[in-house]
Amino acid sequence: MPNANLVLGRPVTLRGMAVETTTVHLVRHGEVFNPDHVLYERLDGFGLSQTGLAMADRLATFFTSQDNPPVTQLLTSPLLRAQQTAQPIAKALALEPQTEPRLIEAQNHFAGQVINPQQLLKPKNLVKLYNPMRPSWGEPYILIAQRMTQVMAQVRQAAKGQAAVMVSHQSPIWRARLLAEGRSLWRFPRGRVCSLASVTSLVFQDDRLIEVAYREPAADLLPADLR
Repeated sequence: MPNANLVLGRPVTLRGMAVETTTVHLVRHGEVFNPDHVLYERLDGFGLSQTGLAMADRLATFFTSQDNPPVTQLLTSPLLRAQQTAQPIAKALALEPQTEPRLIEAQNHFAGQVINPQQLLKPKNLVKLYNPMRPSWGEPYILIAQRMTQVMAQVRQAAKGQAAVMVSHQSPIWRARLLAEGRSLWRFPRGRVCSLASVTSLVFQDDRLIEVAYREPAADLLPADLR
């Protein structure tokens, strides 16, 4: 994407017109304590592991050490793992986190189950697998992307000319990015670029997306199979 004349956090002039540059950081929560490997999705009560807490601290360091526009807005999903991820960020930035229901994880029919091929072939689950592009087993991708986009539009106004952080979950962050970039909302799960404690930064000039950056401040803390 073109990023000529980009000066983060400051008005710039394009063809004689003042343009405000605003950055929205989409942050995925840290690692969850889940020894039984349950697909937790919207189930609450699943908090961060010790590694996840360390990831959250790493995110706090990331946002206070970067030469980026100051973060003036901090929003978080209502789920415990996102709230815990936001806490050290809030402390480091001296911000009060706002709980935003639209940042919640996607609704999923399989939540609460330990998913494996045998489990998926059970009649109660198999009947939900007829359309992976919608998907038929949960909240439609387009609705996930739209609710995230609505929040981004509002937070861009509140943080105009500066930056905002939104702590959410992998599927909502990935769908929001795909929609912003004009790409298909359906992708193979392994094709998602949204690791634990990652930061997907969308830079806007007014309402126009001009740049997307992706960073993993806690990459060295990721499980070996996710690096």
